[in-house]
Amino acid sequence: MPTVRNSWIDNLRSFITLLVVAHHSSLAYTTFASFNKSAYILSTNPVVDTARWKGLDIFEDFNDIFFMSLMFLISGIFIMNSLQNKTIVIFIRDRFYRLFIPFIAGVTLLMLIAYYPSFLLATWQYNVKAYMIDFFTVEAWPVGPPWFIWVLFAFNLIFALCYRLVKNAVNKAGNFLAAQKQRPVKTVLLWYVYTLLLYIPVIQFVSPYAWTGIGPFDFQVSRVLLYAGYFLLGIVIGAPGLANGLFADKAAFVKKWPLWMISCIVIYTALKCSEAPLLQMIHRQQLSGLQANFIYRPVWVLSCTMSCIAFLTTFKSLLNKTNAWWKSLSANAYGIYLVHYIFIVWCQYYLLEIPLPAIAKFLVTFMISAALSWGTVSLLRKIPVVKKYL
Repeated sequence: MPTVRNSWIDNLRSFITLLVVAHHSSLAYTTFASFNKSAYILSTNPVVDTARWKGLDIFEDFNDIFFMSLMFLISGIFIMNSLQNKTIVIFIRDRFYRLFIPFIAGVTLLMLIAYYPSFLLATWQYNVKAYMIDFFTVEAWPVGPPWFIWVLFAFNLIFALCYRLVKNAVNKAGNFLAAQKQRPVKTVLLWYVYTLLLYIPVIQFVSPYAWTGIGPFDFQVSRVLLYAGYFLLGIVIGAPGLANGLFADKAAFVKKWPLWMISCIVIYTALKCSEAPLLQMIHRQQLSGLQANFIYRPVWVLSCTMSCIAFLTTFKSLLNKTNAWWKSLSANAYGIYLVHYIFIVWCQYYLLEIPLPAIAKFLVTFMISAALSWGTVSLLRKIPVVKKYL
């Protein structure tokens, strides 16, 4: 049975992909950007410019709070439907072709091309052999954006292997959540508490910014449970079918989208406004770092929750139709995610000596990278063997 397309989900996935491109385009121009010549993998971005703008700090931070959690949630929505229509072995095989093989290609060939400007800035050498040795040894095989793909494959694999044991529980949870569609406040509270439980306990033991892994199999430690939980939440939301669940056409939860969008903006604003006072209170020893964290992080979680809800309900309400533009973007979104980093880093590199303000360099980088990624993937997908994986 073929999967019924949901235009608003396709449109949201495509939009988030473009947001990822914009996010990475901004990182060379934030005020906190730094470059480490001894090990460029420790830099905040492969290329760091002297042109900076505080506004891009806010843009980058807003995205960082929610958009990868939302990506994992969206990725889980059609898992139950897929497993119901395939054997577990075929499901895993398909995910291996669709996720793991592109990950290997992305993390080797594509990232080798993408990170070369970092090597040039760090060493001023054009020795490709020296670069490759450094890439796999000193830099320990940088994963770049493809980290999302291998983690998503791992989540798919784990769930598929557990499917027979958990499918009844997932269906019950899906039906329970679907029953809350006319209780929007209760739904938001449940969502928020769920997100709190996934995130707050973990950051008591690890830094919110810590990454770990072996070689290219890298992941953000503090958010691994959050991402796994949102992937599972996506599975639960999709279990009864989107037409019958939380995002049904007449659901009160969806109809409240203007309230959720306003809440998303207000809560993020409150989060940013709280940072300076909390730091001052720590400096004056009125609060310990731990106490400040217990104030700040629950608001951070609320911002993540409301941003995800706001984008989901807004796209369901306002962007539930498609056209040729959206269809093309949706068809090529996965490939854009895989290749965009090459164009971004090289564009940032070539803009280093051009006297433009940070916002102009950001916009140029984003527009060129998005256009070249989209065009490149469109051409590559005309090759049958490539289209199979993209």
